[in-house]
Amino acid sequence: MNFILIVSDTLRRDHLGCYGNDWISTPHIDRFAERSLVFDQCYAGSFPTVPNRRDIITGRFTASYTPWAPLSLDETILSEVLLDAGYLTMMVCDCPHILENGYHYDRGFEGFEWIRGQESDRWRTDPEKPAHRCESKKLRWPDSLLKYHRRNSARWRHESDRFVARTMAAASEWLEDNYKRKNFLLYVDTFDPHEPWDAPQWYVDMYDPGYDRQVVDYPLYARTDFLTPAELKHCRALYAAEVSLVDRWVGRLFERIEDLGLLENTMVLFTTDHGFLHGEHGFIGKALVTGEPADAALTYIPLYEEISHIPCIVHLPGAKPGRTDAVVQPMDIMPTVLEQAGLPIPETVHGRSFCPVLKRTTDHHRRVAFSAPFLGTVNPPVTVTQDRWSAILYPRASIATDQLDAAVDGVSKRQSTASAERPADLFFDLKADPCQLTSVAELHPESIKEARKEFAVFLRQIGTQEGIVGRW
Repeated sequence: MNFILIVSDTLRRDHLGCYGNDWISTPHIDRFAERSLVFDQCYAGSFPTVPNRRDIITGRFTASYTPWAPLSLDETILSEVLLDAGYLTMMVCDCPHILENGYHYDRGFEGFEWIRGQESDRWRTDPEKPAHRCESKKLRWPDSLLKYHRRNSARWRHESDRFVARTMAAASEWLEDNYKRKNFLLYVDTFDPHEPWDAPQWYVDMYDPGYDRQVVDYPLYARTDFLTPAELKHCRALYAAEVSLVDRWVGRLFERIEDLGLLENTMVLFTTDHGFLHGEHGFIGKALVTGEPADAALTYIPLYEEISHIPCIVHLPGAKPGRTDAVVQPMDIMPTVLEQAGLPIPETVHGRSFCPVLKRTTDHHRRVAFSAPFLGTVNPPVTVTQDRWSAILYPRASIATDQLDAAVDGVSKRQSTASAERPADLFFDLKADPCQLTSVAELHPESIKEARKEFAVFLRQIGTQEGIVGRW
């Protein structure tokens, strides 16, 4: 069997038609979902971008032992296991953070193609001072990360110039050249719809026509009070446009897979790393970032449903399509692929294969899901989701650390002074309050205690250092 893994960064689950959205156009992903198994209870594991990819390729809950960091040479990874078993392995990627600055997530791939230019990628050097479409004070680091992105996109003329278009076109071309190979792994990773939001204007006009004010396409990660209501609405439109752009070009890849007859012998998995807040809970972004790059500070915010509850759609040849409530996480992908390939699962793996779910012999996999940034930070928020309940927990005690954290963009940041103040735990009834507007923590102290115990037991099961487990 062949395997195609597709990751679309920062793709909110509730912005896809197959997950109930009724205002954003995603016909191609929706059609793929109709022919596949849609996981309604997939949750992020290690947060954000780089830790997520590390979970996927190692099958481990990597937040338990490493921050956003380069891939270690001693970690057993999916691409190398398949390569050693005789598979052809290929990566097509425009996400800069897993390739730049010696991060080496291309390891184990016989070939890889880096589509250059996204966000922080130091590629083009002109124009010298690219223009912005709003006041610089509303943008996150307009003179560094955003400057690079503006330079890298300055020569665009057509929709096909966009990153997701080039990435999916390159992946399609690779399939045309290699589809007759006996066994292969194709890993496709696009940074879209991650900001900066830069879909063609006609996509934006689908969602906010006639807008003629400031365009905040790379907003501060902050509370939303720096945006006017119209600007915030337009941010949502810019993101929705990116989602439709992703759908269009991922759809081209889906079509090529079908054209080449690969749906008969290829497992195709489509997912993301996390979502993004567009004013929900008072934030825009997925964390708080303050200061300039030379002295930036990071504070993690709770990993609410909009961030932690992610899409996962899997096509398995011969399996019945439909939906499942089985709880799965990114660390389960590696063992699933290896079991389907008939290969042994390394002892290093923390995840569990969900092949029985794909083959429709069960709708049960995990009892509980854990989503978290690196647990060695000052006050990492951990989301524990089980059935209708969601607990957002903080360590019982803060730790003093001078360790810098490169999340959420690859730039090293200190923990802000606000991080040292332990926030209160939160507890939500997702059935009665799916938007998590009102915490009912004071009504469920025993449930919170049980969630803490669940997390500590899990950490011990996967061999986490006791110094970290003890914080919980």
